[in-house]
Amino acid sequence: MSDKKIITILLVDDQAMVRAAFKSLLERSGHFKVVGDAPDARTGIDLAQQLKPDVAILDITMAGMSGLDAVAPLKKVSPGTRVLMASQHEGMKFVQQALQAGADGYLSKDSEPEELTLAIESIQRGDSYLSPKVANGIMARAVRGEVPAANDTSALAALTPREREVFQLLALGKANKEVAAQLGLSLGTVKKHRENLQRKLDCHSAAELARLAIREGLLNV
Repeated sequence: MSDKKIITILLVDDQAMVRAAFKSLLERSGHFKVVGDAPDARTGIDLAQQLKPDVAILDITMAGMSGLDAVAPLKKVSPGTRVLMASQHEGMKFVQQALQAGADGYLSKDSEPEELTLAIESIQRGDSYLSPKVANGIMARAVRGEVPAANDTSALAALTPREREVFQLLALGKANKEVAAQLGLSLGTVKKHRENLQRKLDCHSAAELARLAIREGLLNV
């Protein structure tokens, strides 16, 4: 057992207690080392570029940039890093989006603790991983004939990654100036993004944006 390679891990989750629990669980085995953790996706991408971890574990629902939108830029700055989504969302929509974004595995946060290490080891050796809890739900839908239509994946599918970032911040109730400051954009650019969002999503108020974000699982109630 001593010759087993230590797998380096980066944790990206907006809940400090979740990051601490994952770190404790992983390092207890002696086969994993958490080399960094981040409370948001952008910080996680920066850390991935610096640390080049073997595996990054990403939550989906985070303010500013979701874990789904972080997969591609994270892999761009650290091509050797495998990505495991660990989320409370178990629906087909989220699994599809995660895999299309380039995630190597998808784990339900309601899974047994031992499954976390199994998922990491699976994607690290080049296999894909889908939590049985998630897979069973998808299989049950298929048996019932509930195969999602091509346009059923997400109301946000037509948005660019930047538009999704702006969308999430506006849904949180932030003003245009706040969004501009947080994303390093001009006020005019944010206003243009807002106009595009209203047109693409048919949402014309912060309340409507928030309701859509909650429905899509990008904001917690």
